[in-house]
Amino acid sequence: MNVLESFASLDIRVGTIVVAEPFPQARKPAYRLRVNFGSELGIRWSSAQITARYTCGELIGRRVLAVVNLPPKRIAGFLSEALVLGVDDSDGNVVLVRPEFENVPDGAHLY
Repeated sequence: MNVLESFASLDIRVGTIVVAEPFPQARKPAYRLRVNFGSELGIRWSSAQITARYTCGELIGRRVLAVVNLPPKRIAGFLSEALVLGVDDSDGNVVLVRPEFENVPDGAHLY
């Protein structure tokens, strides 16, 4: 499989964070997130190491991009069902990737 085929095999969708809570059991500081991916996929859990840039309160309602077709991963007893995407800022802290416009519906595909 070439690089383009590998990328095309990822199912990346838009979602809205509906729950954000501390995840004290995680080895590195993290939050447990519930992300709504629309009627087709529903709500999925994710773990994200984004505590340096975000508080739980400011994450609620935030739109994100996430990979939704990777196998679930158990992290400190928690089952993460989606991989929320982010990039490092100049200080090495994760910044969430999100759609530019708010009228993109939950569940929309990244092409």
